[in-house]
Amino acid sequence: MNARHSKPFDFDEWKELACSDPEAFEERRKRVIEEAIAQAPQHMQIRLQALQWRIDMERSRASNPLSACIRLSNMMWKMVYGKHGLMAAIGDLTGATHFPRDSASVTHLYAADATHDHAAVNQGDRP
Repeated sequence: MNARHSKPFDFDEWKELACSDPEAFEERRKRVIEEAIAQAPQHMQIRLQALQWRIDMERSRASNPLSACIRLSNMMWKMVYGKHGLMAAIGDLTGATHFPRDSASVTHLYAADATHDHAAVNQGDRP
């Protein structure tokens, strides 16, 4: 919730709008994003507008919603681990040169003798 909207985000309401009237959903989405950017400090607004433009361009390049989600996920990972990303900036400030990326263990969902094809499961695939 914020000062401008007294009502919390209602996923079901947004989902219903997206299903029943995609154009109205898109207009409302744009309006809410513009309002959020307008509420940010003045010195951050241009950067937020540029980021939203990049997000919108990635979404427009995608052939379907899942593809858009993957594209945006990859974009965010690059912002963290990319050449000029957050981790590089932290490294510049602290002198650290290596940050571990994968610290979680993978739990296999199938028994070892199952006939399922596990070749499609890739561990640690990130940009």
